[in-house]
Amino acid sequence: MKRLLVGTVFAIAGCIPLYLISERHARADDWGCQVILCLSNPGGPTQYAACRPPINKLWHELAKGHSFPTCSGVGFRASRPGYEPYFCSDSYRLTTRYGERGQQETCVSLTLSKVDGGYCASGRDGSARDDGLVVSARWQRDGRHVQCVGYPTARPNVRSEPHFVDVTIDGVGSQRVWY
Repeated sequence: MKRLLVGTVFAIAGCIPLYLISERHARADDWGCQVILCLSNPGGPTQYAACRPPINKLWHELAKGHSFPTCSGVGFRASRPGYEPYFCSDSYRLTTRYGERGQQETCVSLTLSKVDGGYCASGRDGSARDDGLVVSARWQRDGRHVQCVGYPTARPNVRSEPHFVDVTIDGVGSQRVWY
């Protein structure tokens, strides 16, 4: 196990504080400490082959509802596992709407945009049409012209890894790890 640790440490040593690999503080032959070393890698927790077994074990244990492993001697904190199956492009925000079809996630644009006048003519907020939905459509004067503006929507993207844990090591920022 020491050889495995040394290879992992040299591969990511520039990315983590040295005290994480000190024999005095954290024993890297402990599963929890292996997990912390692997999660500290900016290239991803499974970039190196040595990290795949402890990280795969972590995902398996979290999926069963078990708690995050610990590593003595390290200022480490992990959130409870979370689940976010959908996400939006940078210029959109994810919203949840409830309607006839139940709960639906939708991405709503952050920017007011010119849209088809049919959205404003209906006089309804969120007029449904074949091409989607526009939220808060209204007529607005643009200089000498009046145009219909609203917040276009889009379908959300689906994550390939919808589960996550937020990890903080030694109080230095939080990192969201998806699995």
